[in-house]
Amino acid sequence: MSPTSPNSVPLENSQEGPVKEPSPVHPPSKVGVVGAGIAGISAAIRLAVAGAEVHVFDQNSYTGGKLTAFILGGYRFDAGPSLFTLPHLVDELFALAGRSPREHFDYHSLDRVCTYYWPDGTALAMHSSVEQNEAEIKRVFGERESRAVRAYFEAARKKYDLTAPFFLEQSLHRMRTFLDKRVLKVLTSLPALGLLNTLDKENKNHFRDPRLVQLFNRYATYNGSSPYQTPGIMQMITHLEHGLGAFLPVGGMHEISQSLTRLAQDLGVTFHLGERVERIVVEQGKVQGLEAAGRVYAFDQVVCNSDVKHAYTHLLPKEVKRPAKTLAQQPSSSALIFYWGIGAKFDKTDVHTIFFSEDYQREFERIHNNGPFWEDPTIYVHVTSKVEPQDAPEHGENWFVMINVPADQGQDWDRIIPMARAKILERLSKELDTDVEQLIEVEDVLEPRTIASRTSSVGGALYGTSSNDRMAAFLRHPNKKNNVEGLYFCGGSAHPGGGVPLCLLSGKIAAEWWQDDNQ
Repeated sequence: MSPTSPNSVPLENSQEGPVKEPSPVHPPSKVGVVGAGIAGISAAIRLAVAGAEVHVFDQNSYTGGKLTAFILGGYRFDAGPSLFTLPHLVDELFALAGRSPREHFDYHSLDRVCTYYWPDGTALAMHSSVEQNEAEIKRVFGERESRAVRAYFEAARKKYDLTAPFFLEQSLHRMRTFLDKRVLKVLTSLPALGLLNTLDKENKNHFRDPRLVQLFNRYATYNGSSPYQTPGIMQMITHLEHGLGAFLPVGGMHEISQSLTRLAQDLGVTFHLGERVERIVVEQGKVQGLEAAGRVYAFDQVVCNSDVKHAYTHLLPKEVKRPAKTLAQQPSSSALIFYWGIGAKFDKTDVHTIFFSEDYQREFERIHNNGPFWEDPTIYVHVTSKVEPQDAPEHGENWFVMINVPADQGQDWDRIIPMARAKILERLSKELDTDVEQLIEVEDVLEPRTIASRTSSVGGALYGTSSNDRMAAFLRHPNKKNNVEGLYFCGGSAHPGGGVPLCLLSGKIAAEWWQDDNQ
């Protein structure tokens, strides 16, 4: 997902490192992986450790899918995901391969997770510590809201602890998941998990101040959904940041995909970069291989780390049964991102900074209905040079500036993008009391059409489908296609969903299912 500017310099994959022969499999299995996104790399590593011969194909000249980076005029930018939680999921892959994680991958722990600004001048810094957040909210919003936030975080922790081991870390499409006696406790707790409420209603039950409701509504965007539609169980996402911690990899987010690419290569995984998969070869209900860049490769099994809608539209033969309810799900939101090398430094910007819109519900209605979503957007600014100073010249900051937008449905983006840019600059200039546009030294942009073309995500939807339905988790595509022997799925549009942690888990679930089938 590196931007389009002819002056940008993509960061290349390292090809160094000794190749380890895979352990023997009886009989040997040869597995093709469609897509070198983070889920595909995760699955490839696990398959290689299990002894398979693994080949990963990607249309791009780099690995990482949306998790990439580029350099422009002395500024380094992470081009895609910007928040890192659950780092143990990366560490687990190195440990599985017999490597010491800290020798290959490291990260900073962020004490201050995000700073929020509202149009009325209110500012709030949120931390990874619940106690610090209590004190900060008490200072800004008063005693009552301070007590409410402690109860809120505790409820989020309980929801996460209760559901994650079963509904995020295991398949929802295998009977054995539901045969675990502990799942009965989860199922009997469903009414209390917020499935019958929207996240907005859940938050209004906890907080009186609409600004705090808006803050915690924001977590719906972590899977491309609307807080006014997504179920209240999404409250548990807050536990990832404020209970388990937020981090930034040393070398930036891009280093997640690159460190894992190097590990995969070290394990003998072959990457076929610049080879676009054109079809998954299926005969008589069984996978036979892949066709990529005009050549047919024979494989015993295939793991599809492609957008599910793209897979059924372009890769799989028409006779393969389509999961109608899954494919009918509303796409997640997309993003409009400006990458600005800013020739100044600001105390007001943080690693993660949010400038909220005046009317959050109206903003999401406009996104959902293709209204004028650019007129008053919530603006997210990500500045890695706050922690990794080498990412920008000494006098500047590398700004990743994003607003949520609908997936591409034929909108006139050439008209919309300049209008959105102007509104963003107007708001940021007001907040920072300076003419931000005059400080831009380098610039690039990423928008839904480009995201779609580079990642084969339909419409540039960042997370495949949204979670704007209480049954959305159960309608995500399973990690195995039961009526096609040897076909597995992983990635943001498959179970358990989008975002770096869930994609790592998706690759894990698909690989474990493959192992069960090939023991």
